[in-house]
Amino acid sequence: MINLIIYGTVFFYTYKWIMGMSEEALEISVSNNILFEIVRTFLKIFYFILILLICYFLFIIFGGIVSAPFNEKISGFIEEKVYNEKVVSDLPFIKDAVESIKAELKKILFYLSGIIPLFLINFIPMIGSVISLVGGTGFSFFFNALDYLDYPLTRRMTGFREKLKIVNSKKMLSYGFGAMGFILTFIPIVNVFMKPILVASGTSLFYEKEYLKVNS
Repeated sequence: MINLIIYGTVFFYTYKWIMGMSEEALEISVSNNILFEIVRTFLKIFYFILILLICYFLFIIFGGIVSAPFNEKISGFIEEKVYNEKVVSDLPFIKDAVESIKAELKKILFYLSGIIPLFLINFIPMIGSVISLVGGTGFSFFFNALDYLDYPLTRRMTGFREKLKIVNSKKMLSYGFGAMGFILTFIPIVNVFMKPILVASGTSLFYEKEYLKVNS
């Protein structure tokens, strides 16, 4: 429900803003009606993809921060009930929630520190778009793996640099899981229901593939 409210709000205002700006472009009339319809169709596709991209980034930021304490509880439940592991926390719910949000903010800052430079590279003539597309996609795959593997690591008070090392220790596995997480988080409506499942999947992957052993 939290994810539905967040994504619904983000999508509504993003759609309203983008379509408001695009109205003038879509209403331009030209002498060749067939050409106009082709251009109009491509513009609609472009604006729709732009809306999805903006919604994806905003959903990661706002959805991650707001739902962090609840995702932490989902991950902890999987850890305890499925794998008979329990990291005891003496913190009350509010303080525990604050720690979860702080961990989420670090991840978001890390994401922005990587994705913004890659976006700016896009403006370099000729090769910029290719580098930006390939680099941005790969970085997003890695971030999604980090995002959903992060919860059991945070409960163990793992430092951020150590988290990066652990996730990167199993590159193919992490990038594969991150790619699926990216796709499912990108698709509207589906992402609302899949995000909690990805949290559970990330926790399960952490144990099934023994990510913790890299720390030994």
